[in-house]
Amino acid sequence: MVEKVSASTQNQAFRALLLLFREVLRKDLEEMAQTIRARRGRRLPTVLSVSEIQALLEAVEPDYKVMVKLLYGSGLRLMELLRLRVKDIDFDAGLITVRGGKGNKGRTTLLPESWRKELRVHLAKVREWYEADLAQGYGEAPVPNALARKYPEAGKEWGWQYLFPANKIAIDPADGKMRRYHVYEKTLQGAHTQSSTPRWSH
Repeated sequence: MVEKVSASTQNQAFRALLLLFREVLRKDLEEMAQTIRARRGRRLPTVLSVSEIQALLEAVEPDYKVMVKLLYGSGLRLMELLRLRVKDIDFDAGLITVRGGKGNKGRTTLLPESWRKELRVHLAKVREWYEADLAQGYGEAPVPNALARKYPEAGKEWGWQYLFPANKIAIDPADGKMRRYHVYEKTLQGAHTQSSTPRWSH
């Protein structure tokens, strides 16, 4: 019986045969090595309709709707969104700066004009949290090690605060300091509970 298997499985079996002949049977099959390999078929991306996107947004808990809108409106990956800092948002230019994205590369993406007002309201709330943290002796966000060494107080600057901070301060195991990190990825994924649309991944 001929079994239908994926291209990667076929190629793995092919490489195993080559290894068997070369290393065990001591036969060099040069012509066989040039055999055309199985290729992976192209997969079309899943694109949601307008009604599906509206249903998805209605299914998201209110506290996380701004985050989800940015995910879909700006083409951000999940962890790119969660790691955004306040300084990464340029309202005047309508741009979002992504630092250390896939492949550790930086890039910019569009900030949809229709959602800028909601994001400004969100930032006002984040600012209140930040100022309350400072008043209690906290308010220091994690920053890259090199920057922390050069500018020890950089983590307390407003621009370095996470755009979407967690609702609790936690102990940083690296140095024992109390810091407010970004929203945990599973928290955002779990906020989408009322719809059958697949959850996000990074």
